[in-house]
Amino acid sequence: MLKQKKFLIGGLIVFLAISYLGYTAFSNAATYYYTVGEVTIQGDSIYDKNIRVNGRVAAGSVKQESAGSILRFTISDVNGEGSLPVVYQGVVPDTFKVDSEIVIEGYLDSDGVFQAHTLMPKCPSRYVPE
Repeated sequence: MLKQKKFLIGGLIVFLAISYLGYTAFSNAATYYYTVGEVTIQGDSIYDKNIRVNGRVAAGSVKQESAGSILRFTISDVNGEGSLPVVYQGVVPDTFKVDSEIVIEGYLDSDGVFQAHTLMPKCPSRYVPE
């Protein structure tokens, strides 16, 4: 009888440990992303917080500095309700295109410019030959 209680208590401890680790891993991995409209509504309450924003790269707004890998562009809400200037420094993904949907990760500075450290262009639902 004592062996069965030890086995049951040990199994319960292992189950609780695995459940806790799974919960913490999932809660850290699940990151909500805002729309451009939601970011503008939030205002200064989200300054300097790491967030993700979904939008569409605005036509005619992409400017890449020749001196380095600094990319400046504007994203607009998918519904076209607002816009947000973005600065990104790093390697630009091949799938980054004007007027395509994108998710960016970074923070909004006090000047209202989004400082991105990750670009995640969304792939089209189907590929069309050029």
